[in-house]
Amino acid sequence: MGADADPAAIRSIAVSPADVVDAYAYTQENPGEAVLRITPPFHGRMRARIHVYRRDDAELTGAVHVRPADVLESDVIDAYPAFDEAAVGDESGREGVGEDGGCGEDEDESDAVSADRRKRHAETVAEWQSQAREAILESVQIATVSGQRTVEVKLLG
Repeated sequence: MGADADPAAIRSIAVSPADVVDAYAYTQENPGEAVLRITPPFHGRMRARIHVYRRDDAELTGAVHVRPADVLESDVIDAYPAFDEAAVGDESGREGVGEDGGCGEDEDESDAVSADRRKRHAETVAEWQSQAREAILESVQIATVSGQRTVEVKLLG
């Protein structure tokens, strides 16, 4: 392995705070995974960009993947707003299932409630993202041939 293919050369990674929080939110809301990807050739200061995948190809490409959760403060991760798909009730807390097991409400009304819940969730996630951009850690562990290595995290923008 050439020196430029060894991630041990990396001293710091430059990240966009938006990439970090967008990658974390993407992974929470979608079936794929979003990471911060660092691609060879490696040198002291590297740019890590958001990368979405369903199958991890880092071993084939030689890239280093950093999980966005590893770059965020733990209290911010804990504060991520979960979307409760099981909740069927409206603002009053009433459940939308009738005694007969049916919806009990017009289907269009149920769709409107569901759309409203999705909209509120999206707004809550956007608020979380705004706050999370201020909660980026100063360092992160990356995998190298000789084991884990701590590198600095530098913010862009």
